[in-house]
Amino acid sequence: MLKSNILVAFILGFSAGPVASFHHASPTSRRATTCNGSPDLCTRSFGNVTFVGTHNSYAVGINNLATNQDYNITQQLNDGVRMLQMQTHNLSGVIQLCHTSCSLYNGGPLSTYLGTVKTWLDANPNEVLSLLIVNSDNFPPTSYDSVFKSAGLDTISYAPPSASIPAAQWPTLGTLIDAGTRLVTFMDASADFTSVPYIIDEFTNIWESPYGVTTTFDCSVNRTKGDSSIQMYLINHFLDTLVLGQPVPNPNQANQTNAVSGPNSLGDQFDLCVTQYGRNPNFMLVDFYEYGGGSVFEVAATANGVTYSPTTPIATPIPQGTSSTTGSSSNSAAPTTTRWATVSVLVSSALGVLYVV
Repeated sequence: MLKSNILVAFILGFSAGPVASFHHASPTSRRATTCNGSPDLCTRSFGNVTFVGTHNSYAVGINNLATNQDYNITQQLNDGVRMLQMQTHNLSGVIQLCHTSCSLYNGGPLSTYLGTVKTWLDANPNEVLSLLIVNSDNFPPTSYDSVFKSAGLDTISYAPPSASIPAAQWPTLGTLIDAGTRLVTFMDASADFTSVPYIIDEFTNIWESPYGVTTTFDCSVNRTKGDSSIQMYLINHFLDTLVLGQPVPNPNQANQTNAVSGPNSLGDQFDLCVTQYGRNPNFMLVDFYEYGGGSVFEVAATANGVTYSPTTPIATPIPQGTSSTTGSSSNSAAPTTTRWATVSVLVSSALGVLYVV
């Protein structure tokens, strides 16, 4: 069940616009009184909410250069993460969660991952969750539709009235919960509104800041296919370091990277973005989310005018070099490649496969 400390309300400071109509059941049998941990959120547009997300949420483990998280997705969700980002690849026709390539890191099939998501959503009926799929091998949306249906997620997925919705016109969290459409899925490539409307094209609805940062974060518009002035936006806030010329996750700096304040912190980038655009980011993608002791959730709460006061601490970092497997997995098998043994894979990858963060 959702921890009692997850009262992280994420309310943006700009007013919501018209509410879009939506797909599936009408809210006749219930009215949500608490949404994503707060009664205030029930009347807030999805496009006026800031969510903490985990970058490569499936890439779980320690002592591995290709992992971005210490804890599995169930723990991530219990601690307050509300966007799960993932990267998919074609492994013998199966949609597989792999980091750059399945030989570098294989996080298991998407079907297993989505089964875990469904279990968590069933146990937490007042939560709205987003998925962000990096469709690396350009599977058609119908292939994803089959996996979502097998997991029972198609019927609880939000399908917008059109392929693109301005930030101010998304339905409220209360509306999504009342309608039973609590899963909002975005995909970076090959989305097709006419064939699978609940798999939503990311870049006509969301713009992103630069990723693969090894020095200083900024708020420039890095990727979009729409009008960034009215779209939701996502900041990539995970710091990499270079190993043999390839960017890899940097847990050694994660406490400061995820911090509320200070140079190159999440709070610092957040403030910079608000200064530039006059509105808060909708999504903040981070690595090793638990570093900072909940600081990533505090940034979101403070930005949205809510006090972050957990009654139970979130998960604690697992030091690199330990043999613990606490973090690895309901969503994937524990990786067997050590963090530094992965260097040899990166060497071969550098010759032909660009490491994708």
